[in-house]
Amino acid sequence: MKASKIAYKPVGLLMGAVTGAVAGALFKQAWKLIGHDDDAPDATDADRQWKEVLVAAALQGAIYAAVKAAVDRSGATAVHRLTGTWPG
Repeated sequence: MKASKIAYKPVGLLMGAVTGAVAGALFKQAWKLIGHDDDAPDATDADRQWKEVLVAAALQGAIYAAVKAAVDRSGATAVHRLTGTWPG
């Protein structure tokens, strides 16, 4: 196994935890602006419409994917700078 892959493993695990926390905080703020409500709807919330539930889920997924890509790319770039090879 390449040294860059070995070096990236602990970085990737740590960054995974950071990804969830950052994405969750960003989604919460985005929903306050878009949904005009402090709490995003749950899929089983009987008081919410389908449209609202699906929009919230799509927004949450998009935010998570974007944050994950940014965090993964940052981690790979850091490992590349340290080891001279791109992990992958």
